[in-house]
Amino acid sequence: MLLYRRRGKLMADENTVTIDGTDYPLDKLSLEARKQLESLNLVDRKLSELQQDAAIMQTARIAYSRALVEALPKD
Repeated sequence: MLLYRRRGKLMADENTVTIDGTDYPLDKLSLEARKQLESLNLVDRKLSELQQDAAIMQTARIAYSRALVEALPKD
């Protein structure tokens, strides 16, 4: 279980998860709560990947834009 959000309100270690300031032992969560927590972890990982992809695309866009300007005819 790797769920941490320092600035938010959701954190977890190996045995507990903290949601809105309340600690919950993972082994005491219902199956439904564990499924929701896993889904939240999945979404957080995917969002992180997408943010990294967006940063890569922005960097590439800047490079292409600069290359275009350099390739334009000089008057």
